[in-house]
Amino acid sequence: MTAVVPSAPDAPALHLGRVDPATPLGLYVHVPFCATRCGYCDFNTYTPGELGTSSSPSSWLSAVRTELRLAAAALDPVRPVSTVFVGGGTPSLLGADGLAQVMDAIRASFTLVDDAEVTTESNPESTSPEFFDGLRAAGFTRVSLGMQSAAPHVLATLDRVHSPGRAVQAAREARAAGFAHVNLDVIYGTPGERASDLDATLDAVLSADVDHVSAYALIVEDGTALARRVRRGEIPAPDDDVLADRYEAVDARLSAAGLDWYEVSNWARAGDPTARCAHNVGYWDSADWWGVGPGSHSHVAGVRFATVKHPARHAAALAEGRLPLATVEALTDDERHTERVMLAVRRREGIARSDLRPAEVAVADRLCADGLTAWRDDRVVLSNRGRLLADAVVRELLTAD
Repeated sequence: MTAVVPSAPDAPALHLGRVDPATPLGLYVHVPFCATRCGYCDFNTYTPGELGTSSSPSSWLSAVRTELRLAAAALDPVRPVSTVFVGGGTPSLLGADGLAQVMDAIRASFTLVDDAEVTTESNPESTSPEFFDGLRAAGFTRVSLGMQSAAPHVLATLDRVHSPGRAVQAAREARAAGFAHVNLDVIYGTPGERASDLDATLDAVLSADVDHVSAYALIVEDGTALARRVRRGEIPAPDDDVLADRYEAVDARLSAAGLDWYEVSNWARAGDPTARCAHNVGYWDSADWWGVGPGSHSHVAGVRFATVKHPARHAAALAEGRLPLATVEALTDDERHTERVMLAVRRREGIARSDLRPAEVAVADRLCADGLTAWRDDRVVLSNRGRLLADAVVRELLTAD
């Protein structure tokens, strides 16, 4: 077993066993900075006013370099990295030079496989043709742009600051820079969004000629500005029936344009396996990944662990040569099974009969009779109606007795 010094005397210790060297390894790097806070967002992000002088991109990058070195030292063996995902927050606020330094830090501690998928999220407003050229030079292969909507009033409700047409323009700039893989993120079901607004958004998405689209139903998260507005009655909560209609509209338009769903909320260009986000597929396959940065989460050799959330505390622990661990959990067989069902059911390939317990197989048969699932090549897959009720399908399977 490999033991890693915890981040503080009362913090949990991390013990990782040796794993098969052939097991893929992904790296997630969390950039906690945002220029402004979107009203619906509950991610671990901070604006300059919230951080003051306690943290900066330079202190964050210094901490990340140390964290990557400690991560490599903790792994037995150190394996080549097959995917990198830089998320946030707003990674594009670092600029192409800052993101290139992130890649330099990764390469200083890890080896990337020759065909590694390297992704960064970006806010359209903090990108430019020169930015995308810089990303390509740094080794990035994939860009994910937060579009959310093409309707100005929807963007205003979400507190998004980019102009409606900027996301499409940024996607075209990324393609012109040589990116074969570009994703646009869309949110549907925002209060005040009309069917025609979503149609216009999808028109814009398809005009950008991207090979991947992520579309998410708006969720009102506790503690957000949006939740407070809903609670005060300023705007209504998202309507479940409307969300279902919107999802069907998204799927119909994207499917007709040659984008196939491969996870309930994700579509990729049909016939091109490389269009799928390999890093996210690693999450859904319960592969190994190490999360770096404040509030990041990891899963290695059946152990889940997370770092402290605040950038200043995160950097202070690393300055002392300690991993800034907040939680460590060795998953039980039951917990691994639960995660397997939760994640696999949402994928186009579904879950194999052999991965289900006998009582769950019986429930799957009933769900099939109800039209929510089907058996295909001895796998349980969601029907079109079942995709609308994916969470309910998972609950039914996991509460089987």
